[in-house]
Amino acid sequence: MVNMVLLGILGWPELLALAVLVLLLFGGKKIPELMKGLGKGVRSFKDGVNGIEKDMEVKDSDSTPKSSENKE
Repeated sequence: MVNMVLLGILGWPELLALAVLVLLLFGGKKIPELMKGLGKGVRSFKDGVNGIEKDMEVKDSDSTPKSSENKE
């Protein structure tokens, strides 16, 4: 609920002012480097989550009991 209130407070003029402020603080050359690093971090996080999910699937398939045939 708080997030919705905060999003309602920020309009286009405020977002534009924030973008200009970030541009002034970091400069035009540093921002693409920051975004590249952020993208690598997100990719690494997703790879880690996918790796954990695959490990969980392997453990689940190994722990399921195999059906044994009834000998008559």
